[in-house]
Amino acid sequence: MLAKIDYFQLARALATHAGTRQAVVAQNVANADTPGYKARDTVSFADTLAAQADGFGLRGTRAGHLHGATGPAAPAIVETGRQNDPNGNGVTIEEETLKAVEVKRQHDRAIAIYRSGLNVLRASLGKG
Repeated sequence: MLAKIDYFQLARALATHAGTRQAVVAQNVANADTPGYKARDTVSFADTLAAQADGFGLRGTRAGHLHGATGPAAPAIVETGRQNDPNGNGVTIEEETLKAVEVKRQHDRAIAIYRSGLNVLRASLGKG
């Protein structure tokens, strides 16, 4: 039931985006000394959301529905690294650390949105 409420879909999409971005940042840090590696990042959540027709695209309630998405679209991953090192590596640990902090805040925001929605539902049911 909660999966069909747009409010909770937005919180889920935000948390999914944060998780994907955290994985990309972690991969950048892991390859900080790899020659020729270019840093990557995800497209911002706002751009990912705007790229979909009405925020979440067509709705598919079953896997067999044509052109219906059952969840939020995955964010696009793009190369952002500049060649900072002589070996062609484009990862800067300081920038990746700042991105990791930003991702943590984004994930905390998604959890806060979800909890707020649950509190509203509980209050409307008289159980909050």
